[in-house]
Amino acid sequence: KFLEKLFEQEIPEVFDGLITVKKVVRIPGEKAKVAVDSYDDRIDPVGACVGMKGSRIHGIVRELGNENIDVINYTSNTQLFITRALSPAKVSSVKIDEEKKSAEVFLKLEEVSKAIGRGGHNIKLAGLLTGYELDVIREGNALEEEDDVELTEFSDEIEGWVIEEFAKIGLDTARSILNQDVADLVRRTDLEEETVLEVIRILKEEFED
Repeated sequence: KFLEKLFEQEIPEVFDGLITVKKVVRIPGEKAKVAVDSYDDRIDPVGACVGMKGSRIHGIVRELGNENIDVINYTSNTQLFITRALSPAKVSSVKIDEEKKSAEVFLKLEEVSKAIGRGGHNIKLAGLLTGYELDVIREGNALEEEDDVELTEFSDEIEGWVIEEFAKIGLDTARSILNQDVADLVRRTDLEEETVLEVIRILKEEFED
């Protein structure tokens, strides 16, 4: 409720009832997602909440000690809502299972880590916001996939904790790692450059046969 009150204080249209805050989910101190809606088609609810160059949302962010806030346009179209809830990631497609209240979300490789977010916050909040259990599925090139190898297959050559580090950023197959830039991998994982290079050497051998 605290965050809703802040929206009422900072955003006149929310206070006046022109914009409704549909749902708020947050991990205090880390991140929040707020779904907003307006009954007036002339109003852009997200734009009004964010303000010119983010002026309105900055006030709220400061108030929360710099918590990251995503403002999302609410929609009753579940597929679209899930897609929006996972921003900043760009979702390719969504497959919904209404009975289980779950959804498979298909993303390109480079979007996976954005969808999951730091510490898994983004996907967790998107799930809470939409009320669906979200499962991220990486889209690969079908040709490559046939020829790809799960990283766990290399457990006799690559230590478990190293495989775990790659898995944390959504990389769990040989090709998913080989498609990345070394400097990028070092930056995104807690691994030393020589460890990353060693892993790449082992993986490359697999495909050179």
